[in-house]
Amino acid sequence: MNTPRAFCTRLGRYLFHDWFILSGIFPSLCLKTWTSASNGARASSSRSPMSHTKDLENEKFPADEVFVRREEEGVDKTYEYKCELINRCLQEEVGFGRYQIELFLLSGLGWMADNIWLQGVAIILPQIEQELEPKRVEYATLALYAGLIVGATTWGVLADLIGRKISWQITLFIAGTFGIAAGGSTNFTMLASLIACLGFGVGGNLPVDGALFLEHVPQSHQWLLTLLSAWWSLGQLVASLIAWAFISNFSCDPSLVGGKCLSADNKGWRYTFYTLGALTFVMFLCRYAIFDLQESSKYLIAKGRDEEAIQVLEYLAKRNGRTITLTLEKLQSVSEGNPSTSPPSTLTLIKRSFSHLSLSHVTPLFSTKRLAINTTITIFLWGLIGLAYPLFNGFLPLYLRARVPEGENSNFVTYRNYTIISVLGIPGSLIACILVDWSRNAGKFAIGGRKLAMALSTALTGIFLFLFTTSKTNAAVLGYSCASGLTQNAMYGVLYAYTPEVFPAPHRGTADALCSAFNRVTGILAPVIKIATTSPDGISSIGANAPIFVSASLFIVASFLMMTLPIETAGKAAL
Repeated sequence: MNTPRAFCTRLGRYLFHDWFILSGIFPSLCLKTWTSASNGARASSSRSPMSHTKDLENEKFPADEVFVRREEEGVDKTYEYKCELINRCLQEEVGFGRYQIELFLLSGLGWMADNIWLQGVAIILPQIEQELEPKRVEYATLALYAGLIVGATTWGVLADLIGRKISWQITLFIAGTFGIAAGGSTNFTMLASLIACLGFGVGGNLPVDGALFLEHVPQSHQWLLTLLSAWWSLGQLVASLIAWAFISNFSCDPSLVGGKCLSADNKGWRYTFYTLGALTFVMFLCRYAIFDLQESSKYLIAKGRDEEAIQVLEYLAKRNGRTITLTLEKLQSVSEGNPSTSPPSTLTLIKRSFSHLSLSHVTPLFSTKRLAINTTITIFLWGLIGLAYPLFNGFLPLYLRARVPEGENSNFVTYRNYTIISVLGIPGSLIACILVDWSRNAGKFAIGGRKLAMALSTALTGIFLFLFTTSKTNAAVLGYSCASGLTQNAMYGVLYAYTPEVFPAPHRGTADALCSAFNRVTGILAPVIKIATTSPDGISSIGANAPIFVSASLFIVASFLMMTLPIETAGKAAL
């Protein structure tokens, strides 16, 4: 039972355990790979355990042979055999049912929380600038990205070391707690520090949530990982609506400067943060107290915990009203060694964590030419987009306020426009879902697939941002902003689906964390570029549009790089 005492004990154990592991080590980079599973394989309970192994060895897979890829990309043979059995079990016996639907909804809350705070910090910048009068308000965004970098690395790596479950549950607790506290800040330094802390919590959501969801669904429903990005878009909408309600009604007039905007007259941004923090904390309670999350079966077999993996699959099937024929004997029949069947102790986890942290894990990322190219381009893409996105969106309220014609410039108009942009961005995720599963058939090129969907939406984003710089009217500003919002959400939807699909489960959390952390590292440069190219009043000697030009150019470059990725994951089961 989740009593307050039990909760506090569990929370303390998680925090102590996590920080003990992280206090003296540098997270290692782990193997990234790509593989697929057979769509036509059929599991049969009447076969002996050894016949399953033999069938897997004789299985013929389409396109590149799975086991050729294993040798080229360093995938463990035993893990691959076991993963194939689990993929068949998920597809043919567990299916997609109640458990996966609930997991989709709760994972979506994590994606929503990520963008709630990205947009929440951007939304309050004009009010912070008026009331607290920092030398550069962009330092608030800098603090957020500093927290996101540490959070993405920490929670993603921990997901591979001690399991997805702990990271999945605790990240929203940290974000909600510090989000509420940030609303009570009395000075800019205090605010920036608390924003960095909430960034540490929310930064682990995307790499962990995506990996966990992908490992619990059958291949036929992997496209839902793209649909999770709709929650990310919804997060922007929620933040916009809350800010529109509070900031437009409880804020100083935009014309008040020079210390004339008093805290008592500028409560809107504080009410916004209190509300967003409370909402995030409710999300944590839903995950912790309501939903009985199971650890990833693929993570468990990677750790040699086969018996627990079977128990997880049996639980999933039971929740979906089904049964499974996969047994522990069948799963272990493909083992090359003697797997552990008992849960490891905390001390064992700590020792295992240290043993896994080795620079030798870097070399498999570049073990073949094909893998090295895909690894390099994927990480570089995350970096480019990580810089391009916040250069525009991280300061969008400031851009909107500066571009609304004289006479119309008010908090109401600014945040109304911001809300409209958020609403029209949501269909981008739905468009991404339509595009991602168009693939190549019978060796002939068909329009679609992950790569083309990413490239097209990314290129359009860059084009719309270039057009945004030419806008002179409120309608033009709003129109180009809405168009870029739609294409950006489509781009992120496909990117967030593609990335975890090319990593195997044993290293998926760490690999996603690497991409996410690089995304945040380059993102931290956005406020630096904004500060370097503009004065505190937003005017630049090289042009007020300089940051937007940089953002648009980076999106265009990224779109070309996406088409050079050697691996297409459409229509293939995740390993």
